[in-house]
Amino acid sequence: MTRAPRRVSWMLMLGILLVAANLRPSITAVGPVLDEIRSSLRLSGAAASVLISIPLLAFAVLSPVAPWVSRRLGLEGALGASLAVLAAAIVIRSLPWAPALWIGTALLGAAIAVMNVVLPSLVKRDYPDRVGQVTGVYAAVLSAVAAIAAGVAVPISGVAHEGWRWSLGIWAGLALIGLAVLGPRLRRPSTEPEPAALTPADGTADPAARPYRSPWTSALGWQVTLFMGAQSTVYFILITWLPSIEQSTGVSAATAGFHQLLLNTAGIVGSLLTAAVIHRARDQRAIAVVIAVLVAAGLAAEFALPALSTLWVCVIGLGTGGTISLALSLFALRSGHHRQAAELSGMAQSVGYLMAAAGPVLIGALHDATGTWSAALIVILALLLGQLVVSVLASRDRQIG
Repeated sequence: MTRAPRRVSWMLMLGILLVAANLRPSITAVGPVLDEIRSSLRLSGAAASVLISIPLLAFAVLSPVAPWVSRRLGLEGALGASLAVLAAAIVIRSLPWAPALWIGTALLGAAIAVMNVVLPSLVKRDYPDRVGQVTGVYAAVLSAVAAIAAGVAVPISGVAHEGWRWSLGIWAGLALIGLAVLGPRLRRPSTEPEPAALTPADGTADPAARPYRSPWTSALGWQVTLFMGAQSTVYFILITWLPSIEQSTGVSAATAGFHQLLLNTAGIVGSLLTAAVIHRARDQRAIAVVIAVLVAAGLAAEFALPALSTLWVCVIGLGTGGTISLALSLFALRSGHHRQAAELSGMAQSVGYLMAAAGPVLIGALHDATGTWSAALIVILALLLGQLVVSVLASRDRQIG
């Protein structure tokens, strides 16, 4: 009698981790083979930049729509449909037809946008007492598979003429595996309570299903959203420009490239450490302070003591990994119902990825205008100060209501 629920629980956890594993590899696999794609399809630099930006813009535009999709299809249904669309989109993107690259990229951005939003809602519903732990683990899986996809992209592309198509296309298999694991849950009728449902016994509202406030009208909702936006902007600035920043301080190009791997590896450790401690205190303010200080101190030290850049990039990675784990956890921790968690996730990721899409462009323009990275450093540190303020506010022990 006790084995079936445990088996179902492990299958659900495996499904969550497989969904997380599909959130980034189809995106991170593009950068290492972008020159091959440009040569093969004769893309301009501007067109290549647009190609990289399409998924982020899809996240920003479609994240607010994802809660509606989850209400229509159910949480598992929305994830299953998104995995199916993702697999198809990855295949389409790899076809030897020029428009397919753009069509597939737009479709996979839309599919991932829905999964980005719905996954925290599923964690809120099925693991309400372990939100931080589960979120930290899936954030670590997300980072690990993203790093693997980037690392194997070039070796796979060398297997054949226009091998970049294989390098991008293989990730459809991972989406199909995730869909297969979630398949048994997709066939079950939904048992989700309506937010305004009444208990038959006394006619009073079920606390777990009471009406909830829109995060768009909540100060706490905006604090979580601005935290998501600030940390996303800092992260995408760093993965875009940190190698160039390091090279300006005397670090070799090869070492700077290796440091990107270290950044991602330390990020996995940071995610897991945050997951381990997130529920040990009454709120998460101390965590918010530590992770912001780690990133700021590591970045400042890159300029002050570049000889120890390997150490500093690990410090930065610990901070950024912990930051994304905390940001994702807050969607569930600051909401009272899993549908409210989906709406908060949609709001935060819509605004956050708009900010993230603009950040690297603006920092690059600032560098071009000044000729140095000093002004850029000041801007990034100011962003981190803003992140610190909103993250401390968002990490207080309260819910939107």
